[in-house]
Amino acid sequence: MSTFGRFSVAMVTPFHADGSVDYESAARLAKHLVDSGCDAILVSGTTGEAPATHLDEKAQLLQTVRRAVGPDIKVIAGVSSNDTAHTVAMVRSAAQNGADGLLVTAPYYNRPSQDGIVAHFQAVHEESDLPILVYDIPGRTGVHIAPETMDRLARLERVRGVKDATGNVSAGIQAMRRTGLEWYSGDDALNFFFMAGGASGVISVVGHVEGKRISALLDAVAAGDLARARELDAALEPSNRAIMGAGQGATYAKQAVYALGLIESPRPRLPLVEPSETEIADICRALVSQGLLQE
Repeated sequence: MSTFGRFSVAMVTPFHADGSVDYESAARLAKHLVDSGCDAILVSGTTGEAPATHLDEKAQLLQTVRRAVGPDIKVIAGVSSNDTAHTVAMVRSAAQNGADGLLVTAPYYNRPSQDGIVAHFQAVHEESDLPILVYDIPGRTGVHIAPETMDRLARLERVRGVKDATGNVSAGIQAMRRTGLEWYSGDDALNFFFMAGGASGVISVVGHVEGKRISALLDAVAAGDLARARELDAALEPSNRAIMGAGQGATYAKQAVYALGLIESPRPRLPLVEPSETEIADICRALVSQGLLQE
């Protein structure tokens, strides 16, 4: 089962040099991702700098991506916030603007109890008929979704899956088996391990530039050719390290697609800032070494 697609990219949100959203570049990038093998795109996730974009911008971005990729590609809307009322407003907007599913984290920063986490997801569940993907990323939210809480969330009809960015493959596979939920790798370095363990798909950042190799890895796992999948996982390691290993993934991914000519500007919105000149040089060297960018 892959309610949310087998291979999704958490897409960066391009901005013009003046800081406004660059919808033209967003459409171009979305088409590139589909051409590279994606069957789903996540908009307004953390990599899309969702905490720094506004409700009207999120709505227009969702409409833009939907028009760009057509009806056959799944478009998932990030609707995470530390304010349940705000999350519900984003859910309502996403449902009105073409989303096929919702990505929801536990509320961040204010560190709710496990009962509070469940109540937050129940509010999302009551607002929309769209399928819900629980995003477990305690390193950003400050709270871990406990196994017992995940069991409670799994009983909600429209909670269909989990994006796992906990770094614990073993616990994730155990939870997948216990709950029956679809499981999605949220960490590019662990994609092979999650997929070999029976996960439904990956939600990638490195897929901005490595779509073809990631698609081939997923194909190899599906065909039972784990030797080939291991080779591809090893081949992806330099790109994983360059984009996700040393710095802020959203800004590094944005710099990479800018270097490839896919967006007009690499500018992020504060509080994120562009990588340093040394970091940019390292990203470009990695792209060249991977055969993705000419010197």
